[in-house]
Amino acid sequence: MSVAIRARGVGRAFGAIWALRGVDLTVAWGERVALLGPNGAGKTTLLRLLATLLRPTAGDLRVADLPLPGAADRVRGLIGYLGHQPGLLPDLTAWENLWLAGQLAGVPDLADRCAVWLARVGLWERRADRVRTFSRGMQQRLALARAFLADPPLLLLDEPDAGLDAQGLDLLEDLLAGGRTVLLTTHHLERGLALASRAVVLVRGQVVADAPAAALDPAAVRAWCAA
Repeated sequence: MSVAIRARGVGRAFGAIWALRGVDLTVAWGERVALLGPNGAGKTTLLRLLATLLRPTAGDLRVADLPLPGAADRVRGLIGYLGHQPGLLPDLTAWENLWLAGQLAGVPDLADRCAVWLARVGLWERRADRVRTFSRGMQQRLALARAFLADPPLLLLDEPDAGLDAQGLDLLEDLLAGGRTVLLTTHHLERGLALASRAVVLVRGQVVADAPAAALDPAAVRAWCAA
């Protein structure tokens, strides 16, 4: 499995509107890639395609050389996904949210994994509290724990920095430094460039730039996004 993600001519239409058009993208195992671009550029749509939540309208899309949507069940076992919203069950506790997610994913040694990740994101002392009592940042940290719970080789993170305070952002940076393959989106340009080793800029559903993060000029990215 030398390539984690491969997209060739991928498009996704919603009715007559194309959210993605002709997207070519390759992500190697171990890369951290930031998807950047304005609202409506197609970033979330691409993540949802890779997370098997949407089907491509056109093109060839593969994760670990497994075609989507044909091998969606196998692909789900390889990914940890954090959506645009935390997607937690508010009337369950922090522990119950992780436990349920782990049961559905068939995570081994689940009690130990839940304990490890609740401690890792600083929520062990709140494990028995219902999620509806949590702040937005606490919910985001719990959602990150859920994405990492099964130790997936590929992480798809839609705005993982949303709602995080300075301590939470330090935690996110630490989590992403663990050598996993990551494709993430963020509206914070400088943060995205700092978190990733490579950046891909989407504008109106098409890739307009793909370069090492350190080589991209933030001013140029802002100009593309405003065009």
